[in-house]
Amino acid sequence: MATTPRTRRALPLLTAEQISTLKPELAEVIEYRKSGLSLNHVVGCPLDCGYCVRHLFDNFGMKVPRALMSDEDAVNLLTGHRYFQPHTTPIQLFNRATDPMLPVVKPHTVNVLRLLDELGLTNHVLVITRWRVFPEDCEVLNSFRNIKLTVLVTHSGIDHPGIEPVDSAIAAASLRTLYEYADRYRTILYWRPIVPGLNDTDDHIQRALQLSQTAHATVFTGLFFREQIADYYHAHGLPEPYDETARRKIMPEMSERRILEGFRRADDEDLPWGPLFRKTSCGVAYAHGEADYNGHYGIRELCDICPLAQLRLCREAWTTPDLDLVTRQARALGAVGEVEITERAIIVEGLDEPPRYFLQHSHGYQCHDRDKPHHYRRHGRADIGWPAA
Repeated sequence: MATTPRTRRALPLLTAEQISTLKPELAEVIEYRKSGLSLNHVVGCPLDCGYCVRHLFDNFGMKVPRALMSDEDAVNLLTGHRYFQPHTTPIQLFNRATDPMLPVVKPHTVNVLRLLDELGLTNHVLVITRWRVFPEDCEVLNSFRNIKLTVLVTHSGIDHPGIEPVDSAIAAASLRTLYEYADRYRTILYWRPIVPGLNDTDDHIQRALQLSQTAHATVFTGLFFREQIADYYHAHGLPEPYDETARRKIMPEMSERRILEGFRRADDEDLPWGPLFRKTSCGVAYAHGEADYNGHYGIRELCDICPLAQLRLCREAWTTPDLDLVTRQARALGAVGEVEITERAIIVEGLDEPPRYFLQHSHGYQCHDRDKPHHYRRHGRADIGWPAA
């Protein structure tokens, strides 16, 4: 029988001297991402996924998880963060430097969830894993009464052992277990990263379609192919999927088209592609019966595959923010130049991602940087694999 989370001892804390040797971004345990404030006070992972974002933090070689601080201190830091809004700000746990369901990390995952729940918070909380989940874990996950918990199971279906050394059958089994025992939480098939020729064949698409039947929603997305990841591929003789790197995820148009063709339901007008989504927050919101908290409804071409009932829900909740209020907030956050609100998004200048995400989650309305436009149909994706504008 699997060991339950409560029977394991807490991870040892890194010393101040050890923390000082980490890349500053890794030592900063809270990062604001589009899907929420990300809490990462446990670092280190043995899973060796070749495309992992740990390459960006220079800790891919750190295989043994260690804690930067106690769970209590981490939760206090999170809830006291300048951008944290009770009942509003989405939260992510351990999605940057470890896997939250590793046996030695799992007790910390459960403890943080418990601490957040005991505060009476109703925020969305996202836990992303590709590791083993057992029925007794599901019992614990069902025990939280306040937080809106979603477990996203990363499943790539990539067979190349140098790129994906973790057998995708592990994630598939965890997804089925989570779905079978789900009560208060929801679970999502997180089909990623999709790479042309590697896991977007007809067979891969059909396997993902079958697996999607054991999830409350499916989200598909592409590959972060940054310079550090490209360097790792090159150094280890791995097949490099693209000739160039990009700041945003790469999801070629042809791969998306093939996926949509494979998921298309000709006999269901209400669910034309089933509960399939391009964006994480869209899948999470659907699974919980809510409107998208990232306001993607303003980017209508993203919504063309959404279930009709979800479209109505998002349309009813989607309202244009007050320009004067947004302008005052943006100025207080450091924005320069004109603040504009279009039918698609708030447009600002001089703000990096965290304050933009704060505005986005505050108003449920997209917030974009004027200097980094989101192109039609490529919203939030790299231009690689798409025809020239």
